[in-house]
Amino acid sequence: MNLLDQKTPVSPVFESVWRRRASGIAFGFLVLCAVEGLLRSCIHMFAPDSGAHSIAGMAIDVEGGKNLIAIVGQWGATQFLLALIYCAVILRHRKFVTLMLVIVVLDQLLRFMEGQLKPIVVTVPPPGAWATWIMGPMSVAALALAIWGGRATKNE
Repeated sequence: MNLLDQKTPVSPVFESVWRRRASGIAFGFLVLCAVEGLLRSCIHMFAPDSGAHSIAGMAIDVEGGKNLIAIVGQWGATQFLLALIYCAVILRHRKFVTLMLVIVVLDQLLRFMEGQLKPIVVTVPPPGAWATWIMGPMSVAALALAIWGGRATKNE
């Protein structure tokens, strides 16, 4: 018998508590993402400059500035839709929490990659630029907790 094949007996109570806590943390992170998404999207949609200048520090008094404001506002509408989907999962369809966390991880990864390919030229990075460095690893950790916390292990 190989040592790797041997399973250490795990207390069913410990396993149950671990699964609930891990799943609870992952769920809480999705709630955080929904709140953050709703707030960010509302700023992008309803701020007169879509937050492009007032928050991100982008020059909007240049040629094409109104287009920049429009694009950032439309991006806010997309963020709002995604946040509403998170809310639907939180309020009604909790079995999709892991799937939503996969989407959060991919969202953060794509934002990071796009930011590296096309960096924003501003004097001070906008909140979304540094938030990706925080939310990215946190979303991976939440996804791992959702997967491992939701996985049933067989006791032999």
